[in-house]
Amino acid sequence: MSLSGRTLFISGASRGIGKAIALRAARDGANIVIAAKTAEPHPKLPGTIYTAAEEIEAAGGKALPCIVDIRFEDQVENAVKKAAQTFGGIDILVNNASAISLTKTTDTEMKRYDLMHQINTRGTFLCSKTCIPFLKESDNPHVLNLSPPLNMEPRWFGPHVAYTMAKYGMSMCVLGMAEEFKKEGIAFNALWPKTVIETAAVRNLLGGESVCSKARTPEIMADAAYAILNKNSREFTGNFFIDEEVLRESGVTDFSQYKVNPELSDKELLPDFFI
Repeated sequence: MSLSGRTLFISGASRGIGKAIALRAARDGANIVIAAKTAEPHPKLPGTIYTAAEEIEAAGGKALPCIVDIRFEDQVENAVKKAAQTFGGIDILVNNASAISLTKTTDTEMKRYDLMHQINTRGTFLCSKTCIPFLKESDNPHVLNLSPPLNMEPRWFGPHVAYTMAKYGMSMCVLGMAEEFKKEGIAFNALWPKTVIETAAVRNLLGGESVCSKARTPEIMADAAYAILNKNSREFTGNFFIDEEVLRESGVTDFSQYKVNPELSDKELLPDFFI
C-alpha cells in the first residue's frame, strides 16, 4: 500500500484527526492540501495551516496550505482549483471539518444550529461537489467522510438532535453519492471511531483531561483512513467503517499504541457516539 504521489484535499487538516491523516499520507510522499481556517495562532487551539504544512513536509510529503472556511463556496472553489493547478489533479477528498454542540433543542441557539449544518452537512456536500470533476480523472479516487454509521435509534437523537442531524447529513452524503457515482468509480465511504479520540474539541468542549485520559489518539483514525484510501475505489464504496474494525481486518491485534493512557484496559476506554 502506498499513497506516494497522490493528492489529498483535507478539510480541517491543521490539527487533530485531519492532520494525523495528512501526516500518515505524507510519510509515503503524498501531496496534502490543508484546507482550514486557522492562519494565525489561536489561544485554545494548537497549530495553524502553516505549522501543519511544516510538519507534513518534514514527514516527507508536499503541502499546500489554503485558508478555507468551507461554508463559503468561493473559498472552496479557489482552493480546489489551486490544488489541481499545483499538483496536477486531486485523488482523494477527506471531509474532516466539523462543528459540535451537544445541546438540547431549547438550549441550541440558531446560530450554533446553522454553524453545525453549514460546516458538517453543507460543507461536506460542497467540498464533494467541487472536487468530483477532478476525482473523475484519478485512477483510484476516494472521498472519505468522518461521520458515523446511520444508527437511527432515538437515544442518539434525543440528547442533541441538532448535532445528530448535522453529522448524519454527512453520512447521507456517503449513502447517496456512493450510489450516484458508482459507475464513475469514485468511492464514497465513512469512517468513525469506536472510542472517543483525543482532540481539541474533546479537550475544550467535551470533558477536558478526564475524558481525554480515557480516549485514543488521532493516529488510530489516521491508520484506518490510510487502509481505506489504499483500497480499490471501484470495489469499496458506500461503507460505514469503524476504525478498530478496519485495522483488525488489516491484521492489527494490539491497539495499546493508540491509548492516551496505556495503563487503562480496553474496557475502560470511553465509547464514541452513535456506536
